[in-house]
Amino acid sequence: MTTEWTERTELLLGADKMERLKKAHILIVGTGGVGAYAAEMLARAGVGKLTLLDADKVQLSNLNRQVIALHSTLGEDKVRVLERRLKDVNPDLNVTARAEFLEEGSVKTLLTENKFDFVVDAIDTIAPKCALIMEAMRLKVPIVSSMGAGAKTDVTQIRFADLWSTYHCGLSKAVRTRLKKEKMQRPLPVVFCTQQADMNAVVKVEGERNKKTTTGTVSYMPAVFGCYLAQYVISNL
Repeated sequence: MTTEWTERTELLLGADKMERLKKAHILIVGTGGVGAYAAEMLARAGVGKLTLLDADKVQLSNLNRQVIALHSTLGEDKVRVLERRLKDVNPDLNVTARAEFLEEGSVKTLLTENKFDFVVDAIDTIAPKCALIMEAMRLKVPIVSSMGAGAKTDVTQIRFADLWSTYHCGLSKAVRTRLKKEKMQRPLPVVFCTQQADMNAVVKVEGERNKKTTTGTVSYMPAVFGCYLAQYVISNL
């Protein structure tokens, strides 16, 4: 039995599975409300290598739900804040923090130049999200994707499902439409919420890249989505 900080996790999972987690390399794209929690749960579970990709900086509007958002981190790159936090949990963690926007044309290079054991999609904009999903499908890289956590409040209605079986989720519908258009109707494990969205919490925005609306959120929903994603990765590794 190890006496290190992973002792409690090893007690539950066993030494062999802990070694598998330690050797795993996970890509997390999107390190906001959902992705940062997924990254932290993976790091605390003992995953040995993480690549974090997100172009955004911490903003005041992130304080209500994002684990990396503090008054002391406002204006910093989200991936840099998260890298610092995760290294404080596990100094031996191998973290690559990429403060960049995922371009559709760069997805194949990202996935072929690195050997990822799993991809966590926590992107909330359609074009890069679908590009990542489709390329992972083509290259047969395991991926789990987060659907919409916004405009919803009931954690008891969060589920694992195949994308093609989801309902009451605008993001799922948009992703399905894009994948159908590209003839990529393949199974995709996702986390989604069966609760009907509160459309009064959705407002139109202008001047944001690949984003036409912004959605009301509550502190706990993205966190639980992130925990679901981490569970899926850990269980399937």
